[in-house]
Amino acid sequence: MPQTPLHATHEKLGASFTDFGGWEMPLKYGSELEEHRAVRTDVGIFDLSHMGEITIQGPDAAAFLDYALISNFTALKDGKAKYSMIVAEDGGIIDDLITYRFSENHFMVVPNAANTNAVWAAFEARQGDFEVQLSNNSEAFALVAVQGPRALEVLEPLLSDDASALAYYSSAWMTLDGVETIVARTGYTGEDGFELFCTREDAQKVWDAVIDHGTPCGLATRDSLRLEASMPLYGQELTADITPVEAGMSRAIATKEADFVGKEALTGRAPSVVIAGLTSEQRRAARAGAEVFLAGSDEKIGVVTSGQPSPTLGHPVALAHLDPQRAELGTDVEIDIRGRRYPFTIAPTPFYSREDA
Repeated sequence: MPQTPLHATHEKLGASFTDFGGWEMPLKYGSELEEHRAVRTDVGIFDLSHMGEITIQGPDAAAFLDYALISNFTALKDGKAKYSMIVAEDGGIIDDLITYRFSENHFMVVPNAANTNAVWAAFEARQGDFEVQLSNNSEAFALVAVQGPRALEVLEPLLSDDASALAYYSSAWMTLDGVETIVARTGYTGEDGFELFCTREDAQKVWDAVIDHGTPCGLATRDSLRLEASMPLYGQELTADITPVEAGMSRAIATKEADFVGKEALTGRAPSVVIAGLTSEQRRAARAGAEVFLAGSDEKIGVVTSGQPSPTLGHPVALAHLDPQRAELGTDVEIDIRGRRYPFTIAPTPFYSREDA
């Protein structure tokens, strides 16, 4: 099983590990609650070097991405990033990913670790006559994320350029403590933060430069943070069986004039499920796979995709695939948790949003 270039460092920090996306990744270093609170109130440091990095270069780079993904990248400005999806011909989601535009003819796509090979295969199949050079650089890159309200304060003294000038979903090439780094103001926590892309050889230097200023955080904390922020996870909320429309991502789909793989399947297709938020005032948390029923009824209306107690809010939260006809906000439901039903309510998302968002 592959490990990140920082694996030995995580072992020294006392991390426990888990298989995630086919990688042996740090799950936690101690208290998950303390790690979670560090990101919400201070700053947390994550090793995300399992993520993929695919570069697209050439005069047709933007046009190729317009065709291969569901969004418009021709209009994306240099230095900006966009959250998008890649779908199959039937509209099912292959992956959700972030695409960074460095210059007119130079992009980088960051897929989820478990889906990197599938995205790469789809790109190769869709290259056709586009004048582009595709490079799967996933084994060359490392990624360290600095997330939390003090992220900018931590990074400013270390960077060659003014990181405060980076807007959300923007990136720039800078040096960090002498290391050439792609600095992106992106993240998966619901907080302000930055993601630092560097070579695998430089990963230790980047980690060492920032770790004394924050709390090391594992994937358990990343999951609780993203759930509070209602950010979907591939394999949970997002699968090959649902479409971007069902995932609530209609806004990311390019205009009717655009031509992209999967367009025909998405056009005029009514959603069979929607992703909805659920909250409860009782203490029992729902987990993935739990069935959702209308309150006081045996009518099943969906299934939980992610759920756990919210460290920030102090009560259980969950995301679920629900019947669109039964997903009205404020609807009382019951979730079957180990053979007993517990009350929940369909609630607005995100569950948590930072004050300056």
